[in-house]
Amino acid sequence: MKDVRKILLPMVSTSNGEAALIRGYNFARRFGAHLAVLHVRPDGRDIAPLAGEGLSGAMVEDLMRTAEHESSRHAHEVRALFERFVAAHPDIEVISPHSVFPWDKPSISFNIINGAESEIVPSHARLSDFTLVPHPDSGAEVSSSETLHAVLFDSGRPVVIAPRTPPKGMIKRVCIGWNGTAESSSALRGALAWAQTAEAVRVLHCEDYQRRGPKARDVIDYLSFHGIKADSVDFPPVDRDVGKGLLAACHDFDADMLAMGAYSHSRLRQLILGGVTRYILEHADLTVLMSR
Repeated sequence: MKDVRKILLPMVSTSNGEAALIRGYNFARRFGAHLAVLHVRPDGRDIAPLAGEGLSGAMVEDLMRTAEHESSRHAHEVRALFERFVAAHPDIEVISPHSVFPWDKPSISFNIINGAESEIVPSHARLSDFTLVPHPDSGAEVSSSETLHAVLFDSGRPVVIAPRTPPKGMIKRVCIGWNGTAESSSALRGALAWAQTAEAVRVLHCEDYQRRGPKARDVIDYLSFHGIKADSVDFPPVDRDVGKGLLAACHDFDADMLAMGAYSHSRLRQLILGGVTRYILEHADLTVLMSR
């Protein structure tokens, strides 16, 4: 499968970083692709405008020094994690961020850029086949993760969320959450890279989840055009929660990847009222591909 050639892995810190590196390493090996690890280092000078908001110059200087110290520490820790990882995996070639990609084998690079993460990461993601992000830790942080949502809404490319714990082996069993929307169609297209070589593929649909658009049986027909054999299951909500039912159906299938559209309703509505996207972000324990 040659559709995947470049994978972006932004790492804000080392939190869940090892699991993301292992998943990215597995992807690079599977597709013969390049894994571009990117750390965006915030610029402490961005705090300076706070001087006009009631803070004295001395207070702003102190905040800038603290921010610079934290920024330097995170950059050092992320680089150290990267170096330990590549030392333990000598079968993947380390190249510089701007060198020529070695087409005959997987490769990895590391780059640090100063600036605003919410601007730089989506910009780099637009020229990557997909972006792999470490899983935010838990609860509210997952739903409000700046990097995750910047890529989802501003890159035009899928985002793959690594599990919290280091995964074992390649993706073998793929579930596709389908509700007929443009978002789920985009996720379906993104999942083809894995579905074409998976051991088993299942389309999951639910009457309470379905919107106007093609049905699950149409997805089965579409997949067959790509040489992919799949079945479909109509899953029930669990405790009246569609997201909980979707995740339970993935577990019943023993899936190691779920592909789904994100935020068919507005993000604000889902953050306030809950929703399928929010539930999966906060509770999924498998690799998740999301697309807008």
